Amino acid sequence: MKIFLMIILVIASIALIASILLQSGNSAGLSGAIGGGAEQIFGKKKARGYDALLEKITTICAVLFILVSIILLIIQ
Repeated sequence: MKIFLMIILVIASIALIASILLQSGNSAGLSGAIGGGAEQIFGKKKARGYDALLEKITTICAVLFILVSIILLIIQ
């Protein structure tokens, strides 16, 4: 059981790292602040598409990572 959970933990951590690295970054600096404000005013939506999928995958992997880590801690 412990080995199975450790394998799940490794898979979840690799998927979490990959999903975070594949997400598009926020704009930085003064031009990013101006552009970010304009995107909010004009209602640019990212509800669908690649970024939304990566956000869901990141959330699922993070929850799985935390739960499996806690379960492994309890088992030891």
